[in-house]
Amino acid sequence: MQLLELAGREEWALSHLLAAGSHGCTPIDTPGPRWSDYVFKLRRRGIDIATITESHGGAFPGRHARYILRSKVNHLSDLQVAA
Repeated sequence: MQLLELAGREEWALSHLLAAGSHGCTPIDTPGPRWSDYVFKLRRRGIDIATITESHGGAFPGRHARYILRSKVNHLSDLQVAA
């Protein structure tokens, strides 16, 4: 098991990806100023995150990314440590 110490937006992004499960997160449903940067930095730390490109309509139609956490990740507070 690898232990990573995260803070700031990296921690924020990973916590949202973990909570979203297989549905994943998009900058549309989970606004954040630089999702691509947070994902890039998490990937550099060895976390597997898939990117799926999706189309969207609306007043400003285009494409956006959906990020899905593929690595098995546990928050340290969720683990029980034997004494």
